[in-house]
Amino acid sequence: METTVSVVTGSSGATTARSDHVSDIHPTGGSVSLVVPARNEAANIAWVLSRIPDCVDEVILVDGESSDDTAGRALACLPSLRVVPQSGPGKGNALRTGFLNAKGDYIIMIDADGSMSPREIPRYVHFLEHGYDVVKGSRFTGGGGSLDITALRRGGNRALLALTNLLYQASLTDLCYGFVGFRRDALARLDLRSSGFEIETEMVCRALLEGLRVAEVPTLELPRRTGRSNLRTFRDGQRVLRTLLRERAAGSAGASPQPVRRNRHA
Repeated sequence: METTVSVVTGSSGATTARSDHVSDIHPTGGSVSLVVPARNEAANIAWVLSRIPDCVDEVILVDGESSDDTAGRALACLPSLRVVPQSGPGKGNALRTGFLNAKGDYIIMIDADGSMSPREIPRYVHFLEHGYDVVKGSRFTGGGGSLDITALRRGGNRALLALTNLLYQASLTDLCYGFVGFRRDALARLDLRSSGFEIETEMVCRALLEGLRVAEVPTLELPRRTGRSNLRTFRDGQRVLRTLLRERAAGSAGASPQPVRRNRHA
């Protein structure tokens, strides 16, 4: 195995790392739960579930009151799947519902539309096993990419990312992307509250403010296989911006910064 990691320091002493090359990863150790929020993804869910690697011990589908046969097709593809009804509206609510039901030592979240490949999951688990608290996918670090992002979304992501790095003294390369993994104890420390798409930003902000060890790993964003995205660029962009400012203000009024923890590369 060959792995190269560059380490930077975020606000509150957060240690972040960017994985520039990862190959031949064979994860072992703690159990892995995969949380998949889904609403009307019957046409896509089988593609996602059929590509889940053997390192995943538990798969939780959070069904957001789908009007199609999302749950039925999912169970037909993966009978061991646990289907959990969503307790309220929004992607954030769906994810928090899944997290509460997950039993694994490591918890991974992934979309149900086929835009994220489950075959990348071992890469996330690798860094969780080697001391990182949060592992997030980046489309814009070495080895990453996107076959789906529009010029408008790319520009918005860059602007919000620049603000994040300025406010939180970080060196992240991607912000608005929902392929993320956590250690169970780290996820509990984040105390997530958001109900919508902005939960992905809340995760990053709170991880940096808490001084957690964050790794970015390269990921390839694929086009949604069928159907229309629930993302609304301007509406969700405004919610992300409000989250960035709110969390920074709350962090400034909170506890003192955590000491820097240096990378102990696996």
